Amino acid sequence: MLVHPRKRPRYTPQAPLTALIDIVFLLLIYFLLTTNFLADEGIQVNLPRATSAAPREVEEMTVLVDSDGAVHVGGHPVALGELFQAVEERLASDPETVVMVKADRSLVLDRVVQVMDVIKEAGASRLRLATERAERGMP
Repeated sequence: MLVHPRKRPRYTPQAPLTALIDIVFLLLIYFLLTTNFLADEGIQVNLPRATSAAPREVEEMTVLVDSDGAVHVGGHPVALGELFQAVEERLASDPETVVMVKADRSLVLDRVVQVMDVIKEAGASRLRLATERAERGMP
């Protein structure tokens, strides 16, 4: 009589999945806690588009606000309602007009914001605030 040795069950190596899952979750938590999420600041930016055409001369409209808070367009003092009409008329002839606000540095910021709001309400999509370059070492 021939005796066959018993076959031992083969041991198949396995990775400990529980430990692997724990490590994956720890890494996930680490990356969630260390990532800086940027909040949208509410400022919409129209990015320039690349074209093969030659760049167009940009028309600029200058709005001056003096130290008394008076608004001037084209060298003439105007009220906020007249400013609205002037900007609207200029934009009707050229919608790409850049409106440059040059305000006196001694002005209260509230007045400058009022002027900029009127310009935005008139439909200006390209609004700039003029500044002077500060010299190094000066506050």
